[in-house]
Order: sequence, then structure tokens, then C-alpha cells
Amino acid sequence: MKRYTQNQIEEMADILKKGGVISVPTDTVYGICACIGNPLSYNKLVMIKGRPGNKSFPIMCANKEQIKSIAIVDKKVEKLISCFMPGPITLVLNKKRELFYINNAGLRETSEMAIRMAPSKVLKELIEKVGCPIFMTSANHSGEPVCKNLDEIEKICPQLDGMMEGNVSFGRESTIIDCTENKIKIQRPGPIAIEEVTKVLQEEREI
Repeated sequence: MKRYTQNQIEEMADILKKGGVISVPTDTVYGICACIGNPLSYNKLVMIKGRPGNKSFPIMCANKEQIKSIAIVDKKVEKLISCFMPGPITLVLNKKRELFYINNAGLRETSEMAIRMAPSKVLKELIEKVGCPIFMTSANHSGEPVCKNLDEIEKICPQLDGMMEGNVSFGRESTIIDCTENKIKIQRPGPIAIEEVTKVLQEEREI
């Protein structure tokens, strides 16, 4: 399987635009990604991940403006984005109504999206070159441990169309915060503690 350096953004973006799936390093764990605008990409990602057809894929955006283009961002969410993104946090937000064509949950229709912001310059550039947000999920088979290096990824996910070289920092998955209702709640603990999130919102009298 071909391994790309972080200087080969154009080549990797071209793979994604054509419906391919690649592995990339994030700030938390190694991930695998695909373009959100291509049904073939989604189906291939499901196959590689071995994921149930009713489970959502997280989406990674290049910046705040891209998040606002696909999700509903209120004052509370705006504050969380400003304080914690980019960083090891995922916000579950409501989709914009006109974007229900984005199939991020397969057989299950959903009004929600789990969204991250690109944590590195190289991932931000990759998403900008693709021209739209990308699905981003951990590099592993669904329900199994996350791969720790490129050799493991190649063994577990041999159908990938390539891998980006690089290292991860935290080595654990991001904190997931559900912001779809007035009161936020934690869906998965991670590097950012719920106490940090709560403190930020309390300071703004948002919680």
C-alpha cells in the first residue's frame, strides 16, 4: 500500500475526490477518511471499517466557517468552538435542514452530526483541497482497538487507497460533547474533561 508524505497533499486530495479512502494521523489517533459528497466513498468506508449500517461517521471540517455551512451553531456552540477547536474534542450538532442529503448514518436517518475541526495544518490543507468536509473515523475495525501505527493499519484495513505518514499526539480518542439540546452532555470522555467545558459555558452563563 502506498504511503504518502505530508507534502503530497494534492495526490491524497485527488484520491478522496475520486471516491477513495485513506488513512491519516490526527492529534488523537490514526484515522481513516473519505469525502462526504460521494456515496461511493461512504460505502467503501463502511466496508473498510466493518461498521453497522445504522451508525454515524464523524465529520471533520477545515475551519469554523465550514462547520457553520453544514451544522446549526448557536451561541453556546460558538463558544465551545472558539475555546476548544481545533483540539481533541468532537461536538454533536444538529444538521442544517437543507443538508439531509449528507448520508452520515447509512440506514438510519438522523438530524445529527458529530463534528471535529482539523487539528493540524496538513489536515486543514487536505480538506481545503478536497473542497468539502470529510468523514473521519478511527483506524480500526468497528468495536476493536484503534491501530497504533501504519503497519497495523495496513494489516487491518488492506482495502485502503493509501496512507499519510505522521505521528499522533494524545493516543486516545477525542472527548465527545452532545450539543443538540439546551443542556449539553458528555457522550465519551477524552483528553478534554467535561469540567473544562462546563466552566467555559458557566462563565458565559450558557449552562
